[in-house]
Amino acid sequence: MSHFIQVENLSKRFRGLAALNNVSFTVDQGEVLGIIGPNGAGKTTLFNCMAGTLPATSGKVTFSDVDVTGWTDTKLANFGLVRTFQLMRPFGSMTVLENVNVAALVKNKDHKEAEKIAKNVLERVGLDHYSHRRSRDLPTAALKRLELARALALSPTVLLLDEVLAGLVPVERAPVIDLLKKIRDEGTTLLFVEHVMQAVMQLSDKVLVLNHGQRLALGTPSEVSSNSEVIEAYLGDEISNA
Repeated sequence: MSHFIQVENLSKRFRGLAALNNVSFTVDQGEVLGIIGPNGAGKTTLFNCMAGTLPATSGKVTFSDVDVTGWTDTKLANFGLVRTFQLMRPFGSMTVLENVNVAALVKNKDHKEAEKIAKNVLERVGLDHYSHRRSRDLPTAALKRLELARALALSPTVLLLDEVLAGLVPVERAPVIDLLKKIRDEGTTLLFVEHVMQAVMQLSDKVLVLNHGQRLALGTPSEVSSNSEVIEAYLGDEISNA
């Protein structure tokens, strides 16, 4: 049986330094993979290589039975694999609706249809009341939702979410976690890098742990949270608060 996403021995080196070293894993359609690890473990580099933001030094990425290794981010997005960024960079002078409309136009060149998609997405993520505000005027929680909205406007079958909860206080996290659950339940395959362990434990079918650019562990949330190597390298006392 082939897997929806298959990453084989993916490596990325910067001037000889291995940011990723032979990382392998699979994700099935509709599954949620949480990716954790200390700062500098290679999590964002993994996303960059998978999503075409950076070329991998070696290894292979297969998506929906197609070898997509080396594809550009635009080509991958059109094929259904879309990522968000931890550092949000919306077009500050544009309204929220215009930002999402630009994303919708990537896959739908009909302006009226793209705007319809954008409005539907904004309603879906709870930003419709911000539609005509400039994105530079949004609070952090709304900016996080805008980043997610721009990704959803591309109608992804796979979403790579890079710390979508970072910078949010607990009361702001809960609605975003609920939204991610809805996206998951609608059949979108999710891979998400996150430091908020509560979200990782709630959402993930499997958890991948990276450390020093290598795969340290892969398993269910309960398996990973009880792994002594993972606890020593990363979790510590965090897991008791998850």
